[in-house]
Amino acid sequence: MDLNKYIGERIRYFRNKRGWTSEQLANKIGTSRVTVTRYETGTRKTNQDVLFKLADVFNVSINDFFPSLEKATNMKPIDQTGMHPVRIPIIGTIACGTPILAEQNIDGYTTELFDEEPEDGTLFALKCQGDSMEPKIPNGATVIVHLQPTVEDDEIAAVLVDDNEEATLKRVKHVGNQVMLMPENKKYDPILLNKENPGRILGKVVKVSYNL
Repeated sequence: MDLNKYIGERIRYFRNKRGWTSEQLANKIGTSRVTVTRYETGTRKTNQDVLFKLADVFNVSINDFFPSLEKATNMKPIDQTGMHPVRIPIIGTIACGTPILAEQNIDGYTTELFDEEPEDGTLFALKCQGDSMEPKIPNGATVIVHLQPTVEDDEIAAVLVDDNEEATLKRVKHVGNQVMLMPENKKYDPILLNKENPGRILGKVVKVSYNL
């Protein structure tokens, strides 16, 4: 897949959806009509600053410019059990301000089996490091996360902390205007998110897999 062309098609889609001309979009993001055309055709790379501007004027998430989950449609259910194989990107690092599925963040792919077709949306995988969620999620496990900005109380989420540079897996509890990230392992203390110690929910953990 040519990522520049994919992003360009998404830009054109959002522009046409709003009924804007290339020139109107160019004026909104402070560039020229020719540059917008080059973005849309994929002949010019759309850098991160431009993507943030586009996300703002289109009122969408920056992740909406990137490919969603890739389903391995050419694979048949294993042993006719009806299992659904899905190819999911493994996120290695999460840099501040960089979209989750940006090319530089992806360490590879894993194919996971689901009893049912996964719900619509974007899935990504994280490798668990540490024992703060044991025994629920052991060290070294692979967790599958559904990209979403909020979760319900007691659901396990991937949360961006430490100046938006590190993802942690914790059970979420809302306490007023604050959010408590609760470890399963009692030897660890909860993490409190508030104005002084901000964080951002990346998504809900929907599956855990590990080798015995």
